[in-house]
Amino acid sequence: MRVHLVNPSDVSFGIGVITPRWLYVLAAATPARWGDPIICDETLEAVDPDRIQPGDVVGIGIHTANVYRGLEVGRLARQRGAWVIYGGIHATLYPEEAHELGGAHAVVKGDGDQVWKTVLADCANGTPQRIYDGGRVSADRFLAARWDLAPRGRYMWASVQTVRGCPKHCSFCSVWRTDGQRPRQRAADPVIQEIVHLRRLGYRFIALADDNFYPVTLTDLELAKRQNNPSRLAELEDLRSERFELMRRLAQLPSDMMFFTQITMEAAEDPQFLEAMRKARIKGALVGVETVTEAGLKAIYKDFNSSGESLANRLRSFKRHGVHVLGSFIFGLPTDRHDTFAATAALAKQAELTFAQFVVMTPFPGTVDFQRWEESAGPNVERIQGVPVTRFWLIPGSMRPKLYTPHPTMTPEEVRARTQGVWDSFYSLSEIWKRSDCVKSLKSRLAFLFISKLYRQMYANTGIATDSARRRSANRWARWLAKPCQRLFQGQPMPDLQVPGGSGAALPILQ
Repeated sequence: MRVHLVNPSDVSFGIGVITPRWLYVLAAATPARWGDPIICDETLEAVDPDRIQPGDVVGIGIHTANVYRGLEVGRLARQRGAWVIYGGIHATLYPEEAHELGGAHAVVKGDGDQVWKTVLADCANGTPQRIYDGGRVSADRFLAARWDLAPRGRYMWASVQTVRGCPKHCSFCSVWRTDGQRPRQRAADPVIQEIVHLRRLGYRFIALADDNFYPVTLTDLELAKRQNNPSRLAELEDLRSERFELMRRLAQLPSDMMFFTQITMEAAEDPQFLEAMRKARIKGALVGVETVTEAGLKAIYKDFNSSGESLANRLRSFKRHGVHVLGSFIFGLPTDRHDTFAATAALAKQAELTFAQFVVMTPFPGTVDFQRWEESAGPNVERIQGVPVTRFWLIPGSMRPKLYTPHPTMTPEEVRARTQGVWDSFYSLSEIWKRSDCVKSLKSRLAFLFISKLYRQMYANTGIATDSARRRSANRWARWLAKPCQRLFQGQPMPDLQVPGGSGAALPILQ
C-alpha cells in the first residue's frame, strides 16, 4: 500500500510561491511502515494517474477554491482502485459532498495531525470509517512538516505555522469557526527547530502561515484588567510573552533569513510588538484592510479597523518599523459606491503599501456572509447547469457569476471592471518603480519590479478574468515570470546550522 497526498489545482505555474504545508505535515503523520508518501502539488504539475495503484491510499486536501478539481482527482483515484480520503476546510464543512461527488471512502474533519495514522491503519485493514473527527489538536501536538520531501528549487517560500485560530469574528472569514477563537500557539522551540531545518535545506524566506500572528492585543489586556479577571489576564500575558520569545529566537537565526506573516491592524498600536518584529526580520505582513469606509467595516464586523487618514497613519506605522504591508481589500460590499474604487487605490498609495490585493466579495462557506446569502437566496435560487449558485464551487470556473450577491448600485460587470482597474493602477510600472525605493540597489529594485508583476499576474488576471482565453494568457505570463523570480529567493544550503539560543540549543537535527 502506497500513500499519495494530492494538493489539487486546475492552474499550474510550474513554480510555487509558498509550500502547501498540509502536504508535508500529513507526510510527517504517515507511519514509517508505509514508506515516504508520494506527494503531488498540482500547482507545480498535474497528478499522474498511472502512479496510483489498486489498494493505495490517496489523501486529497480541499478548500473552496480547489474543490472542483479535487473532486475530479478523487473520482479518478477511486476508478484506479485506491482508497480515497478527503480532508481540509471544505471537507470539514461538507463531508457528504466528498462522498457523493468525489468518490470518497472517508472524510477527515478538523486537524489531521493525529488521526491520519488511524485512517491509514483502517484502510490497510479494509475498514475505513465514513467520517473521522480529528478535532482541534493542542499546540504541543502539532507536527513538524517533512520538508525533506519537498522538491528542490520549486518553491519561493517555505511555510511554518506557529498558531492556529483567531479571536476575531469577521463576517467574511471562516477561520474563527473552523480553527476556533482560542489561539493554539506553539512554543518557540519546535518552531525554531523547523525553521532551522528549512534553512539547512536552502530556504531563506519563510511564511509564518498563521491565522493571526498577533493573537493578544493591548485592548485585550486592558479589558481583562478592567474586568478584574486575573486568570484571563495571566493567560493573555503568557501568550504575549511566548510571542516575544519566538521573535527573540528568530532574531538569532542567520541574517539572510526573512519572514512574512498575517496580522491584524491592531498591531499598529503596539510599537513594542512591531519593534520585536523588526528585530526578528519579519519583513512583511498581510494586513486585512478590507474596506476604506466606516460603513463597510461595520458591515463585515471589522470596526476595530480604522478608516480615512487614521487608517493611512496606522498602515504607515508598520513601515516605520521595517514591516512592509501587503494590504488586502474587498470590493463588492453593499456599502461600496462608484467612488470607493478610486478612494481605495488612493489610500493604498497614500498608506505606502508595498503590495496590495483587491478581491471581489465572495461569500465562502462557514462564514457569516455565506449564511446570510444562502438564507436570502431561498428555494428559488439561481441555478447554472442544474447547480444552485450557492454551491458555486461545483460550477466550472468559466461559468460562475462575476459577483455572487447582488449589489444595490452596480452591475456585476461594473464591479469586476472597476476592480481590475484598481489592480492596473496600483501595479502600473511607474507605481511599482516608486515603491521599489524600499530597496537600495538597482538589482534589488529590478527584482522588486519582477516580483510585483508576477504577483499581479498570479492573483489578479487569473482570479477575476472574464474568459478562459485571458486566464490562459495570464497563466503563461505567470509561468514565464515565476522561474527567474524563484531564483531570487534561493539560498545556499546550510547543512551544519545549529538551533540557536533558548532551551532548543541542544535539540537534535530534524530528519
